[in-house]
Order: sequence, then structure tokens, then C-alpha cells
Amino acid sequence: MDFFISNAMADGGGSGGAGWEGLIPLILLFVIFYFLLIRPQQKKVKEHRKLVSEVQKGDEIITYGGIGGKIRDLDEAFCDLEIAPNVVVKVDRQNIARLLPKGTLKGTAARVDNKNTKKDEDDAEIDSESTEKTEKTEKQN
Repeated sequence: MDFFISNAMADGGGSGGAGWEGLIPLILLFVIFYFLLIRPQQKKVKEHRKLVSEVQKGDEIITYGGIGGKIRDLDEAFCDLEIAPNVVVKVDRQNIARLLPKGTLKGTAARVDNKNTKKDEDDAEIDSESTEKTEKTEKQN
């Protein structure tokens, strides 16, 4: 049964500092976790807190949910975000993910509006064609 317990430990004649030597890996592990996990997270939280406190009316933002829009009104906890013309949603200020350069969303909205206008024109042509066909069918009957 010697192979389960080393003879040196079973003898009891070890040095008294063995307990402190066992703490060194735990301390090193904590230091590694601090520099790799805790400190970067604290830095990120500090930057986010600064971003949330510095937003103003008219800023264009993206939320953590992926909604982009322009800030129309601010209070302590919420901001009104215009995501489309005449469409305003109330968003918690802590959900602001990042600040966009001014004019970023305006270009996107203009392209979407042009596509929708063209689509609406095409739909109007299809509606007028179907109306004409319906009228011709009714006259024949």
C-alpha cells in the first residue's frame, strides 16, 4: 500500500512551509484572471457609462437589440429614438450599444425610401392593369 502515500509525506518530517507553497498557484491564478477577465470588463463598463452619459439629442445610435435611429428626446433613464419617419420608440439608455457618425442612417433611409417608392409605383401599375382586366371582363359579360 505504499504506492498511495509517498514515503516522505507519510514520514511526517516535511518542512513547515509546504502550506504556503500550495497557495502560490491559487494566487497566480487570481492574478491571471484579474488581468485577462476582470480588468478588461471594468474598462468596457467604464467606457459604456461614459458613452451613455454623453449622448445628446440628434445623435445617431445603435442599440444592443440592433435598432438604429436618431435620438429625439432624452431623460435620466430613457431616450426617444426615431427609427423611421414619424416612428418613435422609447429605449432604455443602458441599451445604447454605440454612437454612429452623423448622417450614417440618413443615407440608409434614403435608399430604402427610393426602393419603396419604386416598389409602390410598380404595385400601382399592377393594380391598374388588374382593374383594367376586370373592367374588360365585366363588359364582355
